[in-house]
Amino acid sequence: MDNSNYLSELNEVQRGAVTTTKGPVLIVAGPGSGKTRVLTYRIAHLLNTGVSPRNILSLTFTNKAAREMKERISKVAGNRGFSVWAGTFHSIFARILRVEAEKIGYPSSFTIYDADDSKSLIRSIIKQLNLNKEHYRVNAVRTRISSAKSQLITPKLYAQREDLLMEDAKARMPHLNKIYTTYTLRCKQSGAMDFDDLLYRFFELLQKDKETLDKYRERFQHVLVDEFQDTNQLQYAIIKKLVYYKDSPMNICAVGDDAQSIYAFRGATIQNILDFEKEFKPHGIKVFKLEQNYRSTEHIVKIANQVIQQNRNQIQKEIWSDKGEGQKVKIIAANSDNEEGKRIADTIIEQKNRYHLSNTDIAVLYRTNAQSRIIEEYLRRFNIPYRVFGGLSFYQRKEVKDAISYLRLVVNPNDDEALKRVINYPKRGIGNTTIDKIEAVAIELGQSMWDSLLMVDVGPRAKNAISSFRRIILKAAEKNKSEDAFDVASFILKKSGLYDLLKGDNTIEGMNRMENFNALLDGIQSFVNDGSEFAEVGAEDASLASYLQNIALLTDFDTKDSDGNYVTLMTVHAAKGLEFKSVFVTGLEENLFPSFMAKDNPEAIDEERRLFYVAITRAEQYLTLSYADNRYQFGKARHNAPSRFLDEVPENHVEMPTRRAVSAGRRATVGARSGISGSFKRPVPISRNQTLMADPSTFKASPAAAIQVGMKVLHLKFGKGKVLAIDGREPNRVATIFFDQIPNPERKIMLKFAKLQII
Repeated sequence: MDNSNYLSELNEVQRGAVTTTKGPVLIVAGPGSGKTRVLTYRIAHLLNTGVSPRNILSLTFTNKAAREMKERISKVAGNRGFSVWAGTFHSIFARILRVEAEKIGYPSSFTIYDADDSKSLIRSIIKQLNLNKEHYRVNAVRTRISSAKSQLITPKLYAQREDLLMEDAKARMPHLNKIYTTYTLRCKQSGAMDFDDLLYRFFELLQKDKETLDKYRERFQHVLVDEFQDTNQLQYAIIKKLVYYKDSPMNICAVGDDAQSIYAFRGATIQNILDFEKEFKPHGIKVFKLEQNYRSTEHIVKIANQVIQQNRNQIQKEIWSDKGEGQKVKIIAANSDNEEGKRIADTIIEQKNRYHLSNTDIAVLYRTNAQSRIIEEYLRRFNIPYRVFGGLSFYQRKEVKDAISYLRLVVNPNDDEALKRVINYPKRGIGNTTIDKIEAVAIELGQSMWDSLLMVDVGPRAKNAISSFRRIILKAAEKNKSEDAFDVASFILKKSGLYDLLKGDNTIEGMNRMENFNALLDGIQSFVNDGSEFAEVGAEDASLASYLQNIALLTDFDTKDSDGNYVTLMTVHAAKGLEFKSVFVTGLEENLFPSFMAKDNPEAIDEERRLFYVAITRAEQYLTLSYADNRYQFGKARHNAPSRFLDEVPENHVEMPTRRAVSAGRRATVGARSGISGSFKRPVPISRNQTLMADPSTFKASPAAAIQVGMKVLHLKFGKGKVLAIDGREPNRVATIFFDQIPNPERKIMLKFAKLQII
């Protein structure tokens, strides 16, 4: 690259943002607008105009972004780029604290506690204070302490805040302030800082030691902050400490997009970027809006503009593209979540064949990790390689593996690996020493650990715990002889204590684990009702053993391609900053996207809309939006209204071969909530296999014993049918039923699992 020509590569607005180096600057960077190039060239321009690299501080949110930035700067400005202070908030401030920590009572060799260290200390303090560990969940306590630090609330201030104390009392954690105080003291006694302390203690350093504050104000003559919309109160307070003072040159450059502020759950506040212009207006702030999108075609960009305009508080801008109209946006209207997964897989194959896309050109995005289960199953079924990012593959997630281990043990108690995984999870007083003894006896006698449980020499507490564990498994095994997979799974997962353990964790991580747990149960219920979706043809058996065999075949599939050619699966949050030729945004239903947790909070709905905006703008050429009329939630097929965000998608940019209007009642409701008229008209769901042919809200299964030859019956999936014959004896009677609404209409179904309504 010719170093002298780098400015010629920029458009007029970008060039202005790069060359305006004096005073406060706000760069509002729309999606795909060349933000990274502008930030990189701005730093290179500073270096090329004589600014020393040691006087430039560039703060990012990932180490990867900082490394890439330095490499790109060096291509324009030479090796000086590697000497710029560029890094994450945490890495830069930790580097400074290593030098300055003694000024606030910490050794320079302080330890940095990771999440497990912090949780271990909190667990110890809960025990020390003799508090109820069922009420004081470690993750919930840790989240609360982290939130306090990000808002600059010290333990002393916390104890004086009536609102916080009332919240704690409602959450049955009235002594949380004592834990916070003790935690802070114990960290300091140990010469340790947790992740939040790297910011919290750095602010304390600047606040308490004027000499140090002046030192770093003098050093950092130019401060640049990337992804400014993602900063929290503490981060912004530190930035202002460094640049906002009497006689300051005010060389602060904030780069970001309020429309992509999606991390409120981590403490980020959109007000930082919304108020930035007003804050620095007295100091001659310059605002540059990067509105040309170099990523997406016109249909995608115009939809994104229309959607985000519904938000109330925002920096006004109009994103535009000169990449041509491109393909209209496609909407998949499915009857069920199973059909949604199937049609996504169908569409991926169609796009690969028609547009010659590779797997790596394609991403499937969802609101919650739990949604990946069905999508994964269909991609495997269609032999489409994929990789899950931002989380483990559904069946590899710990909570799912724990649950499946219980199910395996019910079907086969001699499964040693399953037994070792769950015999003391949740904890029931069977420690590692006892488990080792059981395994040693089993090896010595050449038998399974299950057969050795009552032979091991242990104390009375462990013996009682082992007996209790055996009774739970045996009771479930007895139920497994006559009940379907969902009923058996529900029983064992509740009786084992696993359900209560996950339900009791109200942190963001805990709720995600509970969603995955419920998604597993939903999958089992779906298998019971619609077993032939994934099983071999004719395998109508809804037993737990059949389900586990089915899952084993799915999870045994090797999804790793030697050339790394895979479809990307991830949450929308994880997709921020990425781009793909084709993007699928799935689960666009009320109470899912937007989340049910946002429904009564206008600010939360705005953030959900920004999340949808981020999802849309990941797409370069092809955008597909999907929703399902019915989705399994908590073991039941529930009807979901299409997302209000679909009402905000202008029709002239959408491919809709056949349409039907959203009901007037729903449109009026959505319009009242969001302040829009509701232009979206739903396409009639198109399906090769209509997945739900009965209304789940009115469907009521009749007793299996009442089903007789000649009767007309209704099945949730197969619709109306007539019983042609019944073979076998109770409880294993098998009915031959003719369903005239489906291909291969004659089906053999075991009545005890069938769930049929006599009509």
